[in-house]
Amino acid sequence: MPMSEVATYRKRLDESVEKAGKPFDGTWAVMRHSAIYETEEDRANAISSVRHVLGQFGNLMMKKGDVINGFPEEVPLEELDGNARVDPEMLEENLMFGTPEQVTEKLCAYRDHGADAFIYYASLGLDMAQQKRSLQLFIDKVMPNFQTRGLAETG
Repeated sequence: MPMSEVATYRKRLDESVEKAGKPFDGTWAVMRHSAIYETEEDRANAISSVRHVLGQFGNLMMKKGDVINGFPEEVPLEELDGNARVDPEMLEENLMFGTPEQVTEKLCAYRDHGADAFIYYASLGLDMAQQKRSLQLFIDKVMPNFQTRGLAETG
C-alpha cells in the first residue's frame, strides 16, 4: 500500500489518543517488506521473489489453485496484472525496496508521519544469501543515517 496508508494509520492513532484523553507514551512502528540492493540483478530478484509470494497469496484470496503441503500454488501473474499490489514499479515504490539512499528517504518519510521505529520484514521469498546481503546493506548503509533509537533526524 502507498505512503498514504501510513498517514491514515497515524491519523487513527492520534484520534484514538485524543478520544481516550490520555497521552500516548508508546512506540509507533511501521513494518514493510524490505529488500535493499545495489545491483540490477539483486533488484530483479527482489521484485521477482515478492511477486511470486503475492501470486501464492493471490491464490488464497481468489481460490484459483490448490494448497499442497501447506503451500498455496501460485496464481499466474497475468491474472493479477493491473493490480497495484503486483506491479513492479508500485512494489518498489511502496515497499521498503531500493538502494540504501532510496530506503533512507523512505524511512525519513515514515518518520515525518510520526513513526518512532521501523520493523524490517525480510521473509518475502528471497533466498537466505539475498536476505543476508540486503540486511547487511541496511545495517551498513541505511542505519548509520539514523540515531540508535527511533527514526530520529538524519545528520
